Amino acid sequence: MNSAFKEFSGEAAGTFILVFLGCGAVAVSILFNWLPNIIAIAAVWGCGVVIAIYAVRSVCSAHFNPAVSLAMSITGNFQKNKLAMYFGAQLAGSVMAGIVLHMVLGNAIQKYEAMRHITRGTYESVVTARMFGEFYAPHPVLSAMAAEAAGTFLLTAIILTVSRKQSDKDGGSKLAALYIGAGLAVLICLFASVTQAGFNPARDFGPRLVSFFTGWGKAAFPDNAGGFFWVYIFAPFCGSALAALLYNFLLKYSSK
Repeated sequence: MNSAFKEFSGEAAGTFILVFLGCGAVAVSILFNWLPNIIAIAAVWGCGVVIAIYAVRSVCSAHFNPAVSLAMSITGNFQKNKLAMYFGAQLAGSVMAGIVLHMVLGNAIQKYEAMRHITRGTYESVVTARMFGEFYAPHPVLSAMAAEAAGTFLLTAIILTVSRKQSDKDGGSKLAALYIGAGLAVLICLFASVTQAGFNPARDFGPRLVSFFTGWGKAAFPDNAGGFFWVYIFAPFCGSALAALLYNFLLKYSSK
């Protein structure tokens, strides 16, 4: 198998695992109340990233997040000429996760909407669209952007720190996935009340796109000012880039 195709497939598969498990947790929480609080949902997201990393790290860099790929390229830990391929793989994996989630839970979602007299595509259907894309609380867009940028900054800082090459003796590299999963879970608990804690442009845009084409339409993009773009795509890239630049500065300073 072509090495580039193998790498693309691995990154797409890992992103699929993460997004399907995470969005699935949000969905069953809304539909069936099986995960009644944010701690349980955050734990699934954390476990999802751990599972995804261990599943595909032998064939790809296991970023699952365009913002992380950008940060890795800034720090020199990832080839810039692979960015487009990884962005494409991450989007493909997240879109497929949204499609499969809709196939699995489509009937349950319809029953939920019927019981509550929700017409899909109206503003009221945002409650079910939240199973796919993310929607920030009624705060100013700048507040939501700050939350997403800060959360992504912290997540990227964790990833950059634990991903540094360490000797097998201390087990650091083997435990990196667990540290990242735990960090993600904690950050979701902290920021979910503001923005649903995305920190990942692919995680948001892929499933959101699926909801747009499966009946939610404008409800998937309810902000005419493009708030979803600034909050869930632009802000995470800013946060991750800032973390990478700070990481480079501190690494250079500490080496003197």
